Amino acid sequence: MPFRHELRVRYGECDAQGIVFNANFLAYVDVVLTEIWRETMGSYDRLLATGVDTVVGEANMRFLAPGRFDDILRIEGGFDGLGTTSTTLRLWFHRDTTLLVEADIRYVFVDLESWEKATIPDAVRKGLEPLLLG
Repeated sequence: MPFRHELRVRYGECDAQGIVFNANFLAYVDVVLTEIWRETMGSYDRLLATGVDTVVGEANMRFLAPGRFDDILRIEGGFDGLGTTSTTLRLWFHRDTTLLVEADIRYVFVDLESWEKATIPDAVRKGLEPLLLG
């Protein structure tokens, strides 16, 4: 996988059943995206300096097994192509060898002033290309 990040499940991220509350996996996706901007652009602020930001256009998640307090989640993935104005981040959440969640998040690039769709800037495209899934 072209990108990998690990995080530990905190107690407050679990529900009354003692498992990671499903919505927290979207929050984990956001953590991963921030780390992707750090790796590919140097920081999230450098993405913004190109005049664009991203918004979620679609989110699909498949929950296969529960995560629990203190688990170390290994999150791996990359981008499934780079379109003109959008891309899909595909992520797999593992605990050891167990696949917990699969996530496909489509991000749409938007102009910072108008919030209309924007073409992916060349600098962003160049930064993301090493994270393309082959």
